[in-house]
Amino acid sequence: MTVSAYYRFVVLFFNCLLTFGSYFCFDIPSVLQEQFQGNLTCPNGTQHNDTGHNGTLDCVEGLGMTPAEYNLLYAIYAWTNALVVVVAGFLIDKLGNRFGVFVFSLLTVLGSSIFALGSHFKGTPYLLPMMLTGRLLFGSGNGSLTIVQNRITAFWFKGKELALAFGLTLSFSRLGSVLNFFFTQQFESHFGIQWTLWGGTLLCVLGFISAITVSMLDKVGMKQLGLDGVIQQESKKVRVQDVRRLPLRYWLLVLTIMFFYNGVFPFVADASKFIQDKYSGYSQQAAAYIAGAVYDSSLVLSAAVGILIDYVGLRGVFAVGCAVLTLPVFALLAFTFVPPLVSTIWLGITYSFAAASMWPSIPLVVPQATLGTAMGLATSVQMIGIGLSNLIVGHILGTKSSELKIPLWRWQQMMIFMLANTIACIVTSVSLNVVDRKQGGTLNRTTKRSPVEHEERQPADVAPLLSSEPGNDGSVN
Repeated sequence: MTVSAYYRFVVLFFNCLLTFGSYFCFDIPSVLQEQFQGNLTCPNGTQHNDTGHNGTLDCVEGLGMTPAEYNLLYAIYAWTNALVVVVAGFLIDKLGNRFGVFVFSLLTVLGSSIFALGSHFKGTPYLLPMMLTGRLLFGSGNGSLTIVQNRITAFWFKGKELALAFGLTLSFSRLGSVLNFFFTQQFESHFGIQWTLWGGTLLCVLGFISAITVSMLDKVGMKQLGLDGVIQQESKKVRVQDVRRLPLRYWLLVLTIMFFYNGVFPFVADASKFIQDKYSGYSQQAAAYIAGAVYDSSLVLSAAVGILIDYVGLRGVFAVGCAVLTLPVFALLAFTFVPPLVSTIWLGITYSFAAASMWPSIPLVVPQATLGTAMGLATSVQMIGIGLSNLIVGHILGTKSSELKIPLWRWQQMMIFMLANTIACIVTSVSLNVVDRKQGGTLNRTTKRSPVEHEERQPADVAPLLSSEPGNDGSVN
């Protein structure tokens, strides 16, 4: 028995909504950094002048955080993500998608609620502990929610419009980030920081409602396919020790993802400051818009790129191509004065192809029953790599907060470090293609045109990770 394409895309719609609100909520502090670090009180009221052209220091009323305390909000999120997602992925494999989507979406609601509640305690010793606790719970939920979201997408679209489905989920998440960038500042100026944070919580509640809906749809659809009991039985067989038996292709894919993202996220984090320091005539707002073009490009292109990859396949080839074509981006930024918008749009295009080709490849090399664990490990390695890259970039830039402008030679060294990560990505992606070719060429096979039906892939999807047959790497072809 099968389900219609209409039903699968209804599942996908509510699955996309899972992380829309949490991505919006995650980026609120970056938009309101001045308010988070603003004065507890202002004698003449709150002023919102970002440019300071009048030569005086504006008083911005806010929560009174120090820069170190503010950055701790992001640090605790990243490291919590890196630790929790592995355990979360294993639990999702053991207990199922419905358990994961309910618990982790609830954690994002609880975390954002405590975070917003903490803002009401400004000027007290309770502010920072409450907001850090909120970010910790929010990080535990949001990173894990992305895993279960990918797991649901992989089940309903494997052998069909897999890259398109992954591209749409990425687009919805990035839409949350982009809308936050455009509207949060205006909302805060009218309603204040507390109500703005509660607004983010409300969007996380929307994700929780979507979680309940997608759970119901998933349950009904699985019963129609007759797979509900089979998947549950196979999930019970998943063991922690099975991680050691994940195929070589999987680990090469994880390293390819890590090295590529090591060049993207740390760059975007410092891109606005870099643009202002190296290129003349860019205000802080203009530099931020140019840096954000990386994500704007991915928002626009992800779905179309997904459709393309679904039709032509060649995921391994695209992975190599993305890495090779990213090399000129950092070379231009390091050694030329070509307008930075060229490089950020270029990087956004390669990032779109990388996201649509690399992440959807994971379900093709591991069984469905262990996909949560595999996604969790991949996310953890990615977050650890990004965290370490951020530390290295901070050491390279090596500037004190009092310095207004970072020397260009330091920025050049940072771009060379980005180039090194991209070269490492090329090496791992080429190795991935070589191993994949020897083991059947799964990654470079066309998905859309291949006659893989839901029933035909059922045995592979529920197959145990371990296999006694020689030459079998446990992959799904």
